[in-house]
Amino acid sequence: MNEERLPQPALDLCSEEEVDRLVRRFYGRVREDDMLGPVFEAHVHDWEEHMLHLVDFWSALLRGTRRFRGAPVQKHMVIDELREELFERWLLLFRQTTAGLGNPPMQRLADDAAERIAENFWRRFQMSRWPSLQMLG
Repeated sequence: MNEERLPQPALDLCSEEEVDRLVRRFYGRVREDDMLGPVFEAHVHDWEEHMLHLVDFWSALLRGTRRFRGAPVQKHMVIDELREELFERWLLLFRQTTAGLGNPPMQRLADDAAERIAENFWRRFQMSRWPSLQMLG
């Protein structure tokens, strides 16, 4: 298969403004979503602070900046409401958001990162809640 390589994180892949636009548009959709909104509203107490933290996170993934400090996996493991459908919905809204940004290389890298994040969080959540389950492949 001749699959095109993913772009690498780089300062010229996208601007900070594009990262900020991605985060704010995406989490705006999340907050309005019937499935995701209530979960996020129950756990995010200062949305502007959270947005700035998320911009740092996505800037690190997309632009290779090193501003992000945090432990996102551990913070999400305490959310009892997590279930597979929420991760699927999160990914759908994320892909819809990146598709509308007009930067295909950024979109490809962001979508790939989001998919890996969702898979990792869901796998870790299952392992933390049901350690006796056999995890397949």
